[in-house]
Amino acid sequence: MKRVLLIGAGEVGAQHLAALAALPGVAVAAVADPAPRAVLPPGIALFASWRQALAAMSPDLVVVAAPPATALTAARDAAVSGAVVLVEKPATTDPAALAPRPGDERIFVGFQPHFAPGLDGLLARPPAVERAEVLLAVRRDPGYFRDWRRTYATAGGVLHQQAIHGLALALRLTPGDVETVDATVVHRRALAETEDRIRADITLAGGRAVHVDARVDHHGPPRHHLVLHLADGRRLHVRGRNLEAGLGAARAAPTHEELRHLMYAAVLDAAAEGPVHPCLFPLSALRRPLEVIDHVYRDARVVRAADSAAA
Repeated sequence: MKRVLLIGAGEVGAQHLAALAALPGVAVAAVADPAPRAVLPPGIALFASWRQALAAMSPDLVVVAAPPATALTAARDAAVSGAVVLVEKPATTDPAALAPRPGDERIFVGFQPHFAPGLDGLLARPPAVERAEVLLAVRRDPGYFRDWRRTYATAGGVLHQQAIHGLALALRLTPGDVETVDATVVHRRALAETEDRIRADITLAGGRAVHVDARVDHHGPPRHHLVLHLADGRRLHVRGRNLEAGLGAARAAPTHEELRHLMYAAVLDAAAEGPVHPCLFPLSALRRPLEVIDHVYRDARVVRAADSAAA
């Protein structure tokens, strides 16, 4: 039985608790959280801090479900202790914080939609992508923007929290340094520091490009899609509420829990020194998406409520 330490028992931690409870051969042995919101099943030890938990136990896997302001520190402490670590995206909003440190090779960033059907083959044998389109449209109302999500320094914007699944996948498949950015950030509702919508055209070296249209004020059905325009003229569509259909049919899409199980299994294989699954996102590979996101926000035109007619 593989023993898991969960760091963070809030909204995201509760999802991990449910998914891990349904995974054979794995047991959550302890949770580290000074004020857990999730209901902990009987028999799970509770620690006020991750350092106390790491000192008291030797987990096979540490799952970090803390906000970005603390997630990277917790993950690195766990990795230095010798554990293999899975951390929820985006782990940090500061690309400079990802300068390599000892133990980072044991940390993987959780993008469970990247385990959707067909994406393992796509990442193992990347096609020649000329242009990628990241399209996200969801509705996030005041209740969502509470606590740590209200502050950009601890949560980031739409690209960090909402569109990062598609954007990170697009950038893994579309190499090249950023050459130009044409972006607009729209703040209409003033629900928090984060924006309602961002549109960006990112030109990369070699003539490749990434287009982003991501919004959290959408009234229709939620969707998060990625369209890949290949050099041979084909288009590949990664579809779903959050990419979960992958390259397959929407009606056959796995559940989010099933995708999490695939992700846990891949990290546990890595812990056993097996081959690294192509869908795993090493911590070192997160730096480029964060640098691109920083570049977009730095160069973007900002439209406020008073100027919304121009958006």
